[in-house]
Parts: sequence; C-alpha cells; structure tokens
Amino acid sequence: MPYLVSSDLAHEPAGARFRALVDAGGIARLPGAHNGMAALQAKATGFQGLYLSGAAMTAQMGLPDLGIITVDEVAFFIRQIARASGLPLLVDGDTGYGEALNVMHMVRTFEDAGAGAVHIEDQLLPKKCGHLNDKKLAAPQDMAAKVAAAAKARRHLYIIARTDAAASEGLDGAVARAKLYMEAGADAIFPEALTSAEMFRDFAARLPGVPLLANMTEFGRTPFFTADEFEAMGFAMVIWPVSSLRVANKAQADLYATLKRDGSTRAMLEQMQTRAELYETIGLADYEALDGSIVATLLAAEDGRASGGAGCGQ
Repeated sequence: MPYLVSSDLAHEPAGARFRALVDAGGIARLPGAHNGMAALQAKATGFQGLYLSGAAMTAQMGLPDLGIITVDEVAFFIRQIARASGLPLLVDGDTGYGEALNVMHMVRTFEDAGAGAVHIEDQLLPKKCGHLNDKKLAAPQDMAAKVAAAAKARRHLYIIARTDAAASEGLDGAVARAKLYMEAGADAIFPEALTSAEMFRDFAARLPGVPLLANMTEFGRTPFFTADEFEAMGFAMVIWPVSSLRVANKAQADLYATLKRDGSTRAMLEQMQTRAELYETIGLADYEALDGSIVATLLAAEDGRASGGAGCGQ
C-alpha cells in the first residue's frame, strides 16, 4: 500500500516497534539499507528491521566516514527509508553531532524523521570507522553525559551506546564504559570491533541482561559469524552495515567499465533489475490505482450533481 494512505503504524511510534523487535527474543537481524530502494528490497525478503550506516550514507555522497555530514543530511536518508519500508530503523548517530544539547537535537530530529533507534559512540571528532586504527576516545563521563542527554530528550527512541574502547583499553575498559553508559540511560550496548568469539562471549557474560549489538561488517577486525552464532554468544541484535552498498557499488563499477569498453550495456542486461521488477518493487501499480480511484470518485460525484440527484429535504 502506498505510504500516502497507509495508517498501519500511525498509533505506534517507531521506537516502540524497535523495542518490541528486540524484546521478542532471538536475535534481531538488521541489514544495512543505504536508501529507500534497498529498504524495499530488504522488506520484501522478510526482514523486520533495518540499519542505516553512517559509512554508507557518506560513501554514497562521495565522502569519507569522518563525521562531517549534518543531522539534516542524515534525516533525509531516515525519511526515505522509514517511508519506503515502514520498518523500525536503527540509525548511526556517530558522536551525536556535538555535546549534550546537540545530542538532544539529534534525537528529536531523528524521531521526527521516523527513526526507531540510534547509536552514539564514544569517539572524538574526526571519528573513524570502528575497525580502523588510532581512534581517539572521549572521557567516559563525557560520553555518559551524551547518553543521559539522549535519554532525557527522547520520546520513544531506543538508545544504544557504542564503545570503541576494546582496541585501546581492552575488554575491561570496554565493559566498565558499558556499565557507566547503561547507568546513564542507554537501552543497549554496542561493543565495536571485537576480534574473537571469546571476546564476544566474555563481554556478554560480564553484562548479564543487557541487550547487546554486534557488527558483522566485512573486511574488518571481526571474524565472520552468523546471526545464530552471535545469538549463542549472548547478543540480541546484529547489523550488516555496508553490505548492500558494497554490492551495489561493485555492480555499478562493472557497469561503467562495460559501458566504457563496449559503448553499450547489452553485456550487463542479465545483471540488471528489469523494468517490470523495478515497478513491482516500488509499487507503481498501487500508486496508479490510488490516483485513478481519486479521479473516479470525483467524476462520480460530479455526475451525481449533474443528474440532479436527490438533495437534502427531497
């Protein structure tokens, strides 16, 4: 059903739906969706929640992931994904775009755009991908203040505190930070760039009852694990943050190379989404039917008036 007339989710905030997804048991599987089309495709496959990566947003803008885009630019992506899919969306909030008041503004902006959850991290700007070296961390109390600010500002948004401390402060430092962030008001913890199954299991064991998020990014420090394996290690959520963008970018590069070589796209036709598949995914027929129904209703009303239909009191 086109979002223009859908009211299925009008009475349940996105944050409540995200919380219900996490609380349902098992592990919430949140594939990255870098735009509205990816969100539609993920939903059609059966996923019940999505993730919006800061790295994916900046990369498709032709920029590195250094925390240089703005809250309003992120809100543009949130709106299109939430509108297209209607699914609860976890959004990468980087370092919160500033200090306490900036974090509060981010929370309200993301909620208004349709986000269900946000994670903020304890790096300093310019922040880096969590799987790179030489990350600079904020003081634990400074990050806790941001978490508290987010909790104070939110109406329904699910708040996840990310810590990048494992690489520089070890598991003890990451766990200590996680406990402080939970005390400050976080709903869940995201320990970034853990490097072994033992680290994942140990982290979960030392934070019993705390919902935990795992990041299964490719080409990073974390070995490949399945969603079921993360669940067995004590995690409640898993993201594949940039996978959709990586696949799309690789396909685009192949297209441009073929077009430059051949002067034609014919050799790529088998790898393309057809026109019919595109229209089916975006629901073109539903929009056309909606438009036609409104026109038909207006014409019927005009015909009734023209034929002198019975009026009030006749």
